[in-house]
This record gives sequence, C-alpha cells and structure tokens, in this order.
Amino acid sequence: MTALQARHATLAAALWPSQGRLAEMNGLLRASLLAVAGSLFLWLCAKIQVPFYPVPLTMTTFGILAIGMAFGWRLGAATVLLYLAEGAMGLPVFAGTPEKGIGLAYMAGPTGGYLLGYVLAAAACGWLAERGWDRNVATAALAMLVGNVVLYVPGLLWLGVLFGWDKPILEWGLIPFITGDLLKLALVALSLPLAWKLLSRLR
Repeated sequence: MTALQARHATLAAALWPSQGRLAEMNGLLRASLLAVAGSLFLWLCAKIQVPFYPVPLTMTTFGILAIGMAFGWRLGAATVLLYLAEGAMGLPVFAGTPEKGIGLAYMAGPTGGYLLGYVLAAAACGWLAERGWDRNVATAALAMLVGNVVLYVPGLLWLGVLFGWDKPILEWGLIPFITGDLLKLALVALSLPLAWKLLSRLR
C-alpha cells in the first residue's frame, strides 16, 4: 500500500481531500458536489445501451458499483439515494424511462427491487473499499461480486412477490444478465487499482 492509499480511505477522498481549518465545511461541499455529479453519472450510465446477447447491456450496475467503491459506503449510498429521489420526482433517470413510465409508478414495477439493491450494493462495495479492497484486482473483483449479489437478492425477491414464485424468476431477472455483469465487474475491478496507481505516481 502506498503512502497515498494509507492516508485516504477512498479514491474520491484521495482525489479531493478536505484539509485545513475549513475541512468540515469543505467536506460537506465536496460530498454534495460529488453526490450530484455521481447521480448525473448514473443517469448517463442508465441511458447507455450496448448490443449484447442475450439482452442489451446497460451500464447502470457498472456506475453503481464504481461509485460505491470510489466514494465509500456513506457517500456512495447517499449518491444512489439522490439518484432514486430524482427518479421518484419524475425525472427520466432510469433505463427505459420515460417509455416504460416514470416516477413512483415505475419504481414500484418489476425493477423496484433492483433499485433498492442499488443502494445496498453501493454501500457494500463502499464499505469494502474503505478497507482496502479496491487496491488490487483480486479483492476489487471479489468486492464487485459481493455488490452484485447484494443487488440481485432484493431484485429477485421483488419479482417473486409481484409475479409469483411459480414463474421462472431466475430466467427473467438473473440468468440473461450474468455474462454482461461479469464483464462490467471485470471493468470496474481493473479500473480502480489502476486509478490508485496512476494517482500515486502523479502525487
């Protein structure tokens, strides 16, 4: 672990440290700006759709996991909650909006459990990142896997509640997305340790 990594729990804190007599005020400003920027990043990720098999690949989970790891569990979860609040207010921030509906009606639909999972996944990945799991590829990948599991559990449970457990819930809500999620997992797991190394060299 480099001296930079030892001083800062998260990548965001290393990129934008709060120092000096106004550290608390600067920290609040930093957190607010990062949360807004992160919510806009998630909005962008939700609108990116890559042709893929068996279903098109969206980048929302990539954004959720990356923000959780980079921001830490508190700010990561708060950023996702802000993103969900924007969606609840009717902004078309989610994948498939406004075509499939907006606001609370959309959030109570089949994707509702996954939206809750976004918050839990960001918090879980952020908690692990604060303990150094984003410093190398192996532990970063494991943290991403944990985040994916935490994300899918409420998503699948909500699908079962809505449609009944006699339906092929796993075939609807998990199996088609596994390959794409593994690719996104690998992308985040490779990117974060590289970002730490580049930042350490620059500093």
